[in-house]
Amino acid sequence: MKRGKLLDPPSETSSPPRTPKRTHECSECGKSFARKSLLLTHRKLHVGSGSSEGLEGEKSFSGKNSKDLRSSPRQKPYKCEECDLCFGQKSGLLTHQKIHTGEKPYQCLECGKFFRRKGTLRIHERIHTGEKPYKCWECGKRFPQNAHLWSHEKTHVGIKSYKCFECGKSFTLSSGLRNHEKTHRGEKNKKCLECGKYFTSKSTLVQHQRRHTGERPYECPECEKRFMYSYELQRHQKWHKGDLPHKCGECGKSFISPAHVQIHQRIHTGEKPFQCGECGKCFSQKQHLGRHQRFHTGEKPYRCVECGKCFIDKRGLSMHHKTHTGEKPHQCNDCGRFFCTSSALRSHVKIHTGEKNYKCLDCGRAFSHSCSLISHSRIHIGEKPHKCSECDKCFSRKDTLVMHQRIHTGEKPYKCLECGKCFAQPSALRMHTRNHAGE
Repeated sequence: MKRGKLLDPPSETSSPPRTPKRTHECSECGKSFARKSLLLTHRKLHVGSGSSEGLEGEKSFSGKNSKDLRSSPRQKPYKCEECDLCFGQKSGLLTHQKIHTGEKPYQCLECGKFFRRKGTLRIHERIHTGEKPYKCWECGKRFPQNAHLWSHEKTHVGIKSYKCFECGKSFTLSSGLRNHEKTHRGEKNKKCLECGKYFTSKSTLVQHQRRHTGERPYECPECEKRFMYSYELQRHQKWHKGDLPHKCGECGKSFISPAHVQIHQRIHTGEKPFQCGECGKCFSQKQHLGRHQRFHTGEKPYRCVECGKCFIDKRGLSMHHKTHTGEKPHQCNDCGRFFCTSSALRSHVKIHTGEKNYKCLDCGRAFSHSCSLISHSRIHIGEKPHKCSECDKCFSRKDTLVMHQRIHTGEKPYKCLECGKCFAQPSALRMHTRNHAGE
């Protein structure tokens, strides 16, 4: 049986496999491992990754001719006429020659992709079947290829064999080093066709493209919430586990990391270190500044794959997606009304509870939502950021501007159900209906 390969995957009814005992202990640092091969790899850290000093007697060889096999070079009688490369077996030569002829006789029945080797096709097919036969005995993680398992096991023993000659940074995988070296060369050859941005690696490009498509491949098994990136899911799952060791000294609220506490504490201190160079507006978080700056640039990087409509942020895109599906999973217990998002439901519930926890420091007036407080505060400072393109009149609120523009367009969207008369503003319709009601 191959190293790390399971003959049969465990059934759902069978008991979980026992964690193997870590019987192989390093004499230098005392760290234990489940297998001797892992211990041997780990010991290279103490003696140097390129040295075999201190490992005498650890490896054994069987067979009477093992010494001869190591000392005598292997014969390679089969030579490629194209590139002069030699092979020990004829089958190896025949497989190699397909590189020159371009022949790819093995086809995947799922996606139609062709391969030179049958073994490469079998490995590829695991993408479609989801088969991961190679298991790490340290942490239980599974892999579709043995090479991936070997690379992963280096993370447990702390081996980082690939070193950057520019800055000395070390990496576990050669691919990690190659991607890192591009940062020194300034090489970015992977282009996003949506926005034209360049990236150093294909994986980084794929992650970036989720911004445009809104794809969220990582789902939480607890609450079914979906995420764009694996690290977001891992961070979210800590909330379910209650793993929130860092606490705010002001209000006692707990967080995953000290960085989250620091950001949260800006609510108490009022600190807003990130300023917009266009309008001077300040923000407590860098991501909020980035989102705000798109109003100035007009950039809308989040695109709906259904209808092509674009949005400034991913929240707007995810909410828009539900207009296509008609999904409204969140229901109000008081009035039975349904909402697309939990945040929309929480905002609505404040109508029933009368909760108003956003207070104006100038006049003491309280509001249910932060956006209402922001709009109100413009009265005190005299700010009117919303300008009419027709007459240059300015307004403190966007909805007031929208109502004003109906003077120019002649739009009257509010219709009386009694007599059919239309009005530009809802307040005018309410006053009109009182005539019919006799109020």
